[in-house]
Amino acid sequence: MSTITIEPLLYHCHIKTTKIRIHSSKPKPFIPLFLHCSSSNVNTSNASSFYSFRQSNRFNSVAVANTTSTLQCSHDEDVFFSKSFPINQIQMMEGKITVRLEQGKDLRNLELRVGCNLIGKWILHWGVSHVDDVGREWDQPPSNMIPPESVLIKNYAIETPLKKSLFSAEGDTFHEVRIDLKCNNEISAINFVLKDEETGVWYQNKGRDFKVPLLDFLKEDTNIIGPKRSLSLWPGTLGQISNILHNSDANVHKGQYNSTESRDKKQENSQLEGFCVEMPITKKVSINNSVSISIKKCYESWAVKNILYFETDLPGDIVLHWGVCRGDSRRWEVPPAPHPPETVAFEGRALRTKLQPRDSGNGSSVLITLGEEFSGFLFVLKQNENTWFKYMGNDFYIPLSSSGREDRSEDMHMGVSEKASQESSFFAFTEGIVNEIRNLVTDISSEKSKKRKAKEAKESILQEIERLAAEAFNFFRSSVPTFSEEAAVEYEASMESETSTPDRKVSSGTGTGYEIVCQGFNWESHKSGRWYRELKEKALELASLGCTVVWLPPPTESVSPEGYMPKDLYNLNSRYGNIDELKDLVKTFHEVGIKALGDAVLNHRCAHYQNQNGIWNMFGGLLNWDDQAVVADDPHFQGRGNKSSGDNFHAAPNIDHSQEFVRKDLKEWLCWLRKEVGYDGWRLDFARGFWGGYVKEYLDASEPYFSVGEYWDSLSYTNGEMDHNQDAHRQRIVDWITATNGASGAFDVTTKGILHSALERCEYWRLSDRQGKPPGVIGWWPSRAVTFIENHDTGSTQGHWRFPIGKEMQGYAYILTHPGTPSVFFDHIFSHYGTEIEKLISLRKRNKIHCRSIVQISKAEKDVYAAIIDEKIAMKMGPGDFKPPSGSQKWSLAVEGRDYKIWEAS
Repeated sequence: MSTITIEPLLYHCHIKTTKIRIHSSKPKPFIPLFLHCSSSNVNTSNASSFYSFRQSNRFNSVAVANTTSTLQCSHDEDVFFSKSFPINQIQMMEGKITVRLEQGKDLRNLELRVGCNLIGKWILHWGVSHVDDVGREWDQPPSNMIPPESVLIKNYAIETPLKKSLFSAEGDTFHEVRIDLKCNNEISAINFVLKDEETGVWYQNKGRDFKVPLLDFLKEDTNIIGPKRSLSLWPGTLGQISNILHNSDANVHKGQYNSTESRDKKQENSQLEGFCVEMPITKKVSINNSVSISIKKCYESWAVKNILYFETDLPGDIVLHWGVCRGDSRRWEVPPAPHPPETVAFEGRALRTKLQPRDSGNGSSVLITLGEEFSGFLFVLKQNENTWFKYMGNDFYIPLSSSGREDRSEDMHMGVSEKASQESSFFAFTEGIVNEIRNLVTDISSEKSKKRKAKEAKESILQEIERLAAEAFNFFRSSVPTFSEEAAVEYEASMESETSTPDRKVSSGTGTGYEIVCQGFNWESHKSGRWYRELKEKALELASLGCTVVWLPPPTESVSPEGYMPKDLYNLNSRYGNIDELKDLVKTFHEVGIKALGDAVLNHRCAHYQNQNGIWNMFGGLLNWDDQAVVADDPHFQGRGNKSSGDNFHAAPNIDHSQEFVRKDLKEWLCWLRKEVGYDGWRLDFARGFWGGYVKEYLDASEPYFSVGEYWDSLSYTNGEMDHNQDAHRQRIVDWITATNGASGAFDVTTKGILHSALERCEYWRLSDRQGKPPGVIGWWPSRAVTFIENHDTGSTQGHWRFPIGKEMQGYAYILTHPGTPSVFFDHIFSHYGTEIEKLISLRKRNKIHCRSIVQISKAEKDVYAAIIDEKIAMKMGPGDFKPPSGSQKWSLAVEGRDYKIWEAS
């Protein structure tokens, strides 16, 4: 059963919700009925003989008499309530795309017609291919081929709107564009994709461009549309070709242009005469309906009645599932008779009334009379067996008394801000959520003074905090696309600081907030050939140390022994061990309470075979992709995909994640790893190589417990000296996290770099930004920042960016006391640093420091940095002096080492 929830929309944004419009002084009721009302009952089955309500912008004065009393409805002030709830449904509509190539008007040229019979604002995004083109780059057509109202897109494409066809048998919804194709043997094909400008959705052929051949010697290709071809389209794109009509016996020959001479011979009579191809297409369409309720007070000599008129334009047989309540209970009960016609009782707790068709033929309605003893009217709507309509996940509630109206004042006035600007509406909304979080945090704090607190109540409050944080987060991400504005940065920081101790994750991939990550390998770990078995022997020791997550090396067959040049993704026999040893390792970790992260290399993949030009870009194994899976702008591998959405990794073919078949295969692979191996999440290699939006899709499919991306690029330097302001660097990391919709964290490379300069040059002032916050990602978005000081690339035997020698424990003193999720390097754990690291982890866990903990920087000077975290611990780094402030808290020294000290509050 599907339930459709109606939510309020008080501002303009990308979230699809429902707007509630409140009528206050002069409502417009939908009451085109004439009714008769007696003192004892109302017979709604004979509505035309009762008192009348006229269709206007008010209830008109009416008086109705009978032998016992007078029931009178008069004046505007008797209109107690009027409210309309728009209902937006998303339905899948089926249609077809038609591609027709036929003779032109002058009989010497051809005409290409592309049409679609679904409603929408359709745009043809197209270009041409020339005979000698290599790869998939488009060119703009000659000017005499460009239809009117077309728009040039840079120097490679044209966008032409589809116009409503006046003569097509498809009906009024059919739109098409016609392109006159002048005789030109240099143009071999028309390439296009279809765009629905209303929704922003692009329709492609198997994740690739449509290609219409204009010469019959084109090499066979799966995205070519033409005669005697069967075009297999992927589910979710366009489906299967339903019909191919031939106006010619022309064939498309395979591979018949081995030389310029053979091609020239073909060109003498190589133009196709024509064909028509029809392809099914599906589109999500928003269907807008509404539910309206108007309530009129009618006065008897001894009582007051509520006359409730309910109507909707929802199609079909609509059933109103309803009841009433008393006081503030919101407990459903059945009101006494009379009830509207076609009403039946449901389990003694509610009534079900089938709405009656309106005279206009559009929608249905019902009239209900209720006594004054009830405070509220409760209902849900049933459209069919699988579709129910609710309000924000709950029952609709309509007040029937002044007390009920006051109780729901928030609902009654939800439309007041309708005329406010987008900005003011946004901050009003988010400020409200922050205030709610503050109140909930206060509730928890006040309970600390009590001896006992019900566990269920605590969990309920914390869950509500996480729900509010998630709601604010999702709204903020949809409304503010970047952290480039200072206000947005401060807002996100405030949201993080307001969030209470997290016991539940906000979204998939972010864990609980208390994770301690261990990188469970180094650059040389593959050399033993039995690393999985060696690591299994250390599982209990890592758990005892306090590690909760272990990041494992890349598991796949790889050209390089370290695993970062993957080849066959489904072959999990690597230099670290075989698949059975890997599964046994993960199982052992789970037994000691440790989660396992797989190192997923998604940006690039090494090929199995060479193409006809001797380039290694053809893949084997279960994922036997061709060069369509390689980005077009990788200069080394002659890819025929689209341009890369990130930076290129030049040692192997960069995968084109814009291809639907690539994403489908990768999602299946990640889900297979989760099920087959037991991985709990991912470390995403070279994350800057592809757009974070694709990462979101992969995470939505694989649902990891925890995810972290490696977005590593250079910090800002001037004349060889690191700049104090590294906002641009952390902005790039935050932008990538934002593109994942916050579903994945990222390594806080900014913090590592700043620690380098601060410790190496004794410039601890670098550890505070202009707002007095930590200068890395932990200062902007701590819950998504994974802090570290060393890994297999920067340390180990590679040493690409080694932490200042001898300063490592200062680095760990910083990341293990500050917010964010700290990652500890395997080499450091099993070295002379191990004992100190264990003490710091124990201190962090004992004081429940987590990814959103609050930092108050006390000093950031030349020779000393000091901060207080969550008012539980105080720490200082550097040779300079610092002591925690004396006051209500007493501080005791907990851990100290070379140039660092940490105190605990008692």
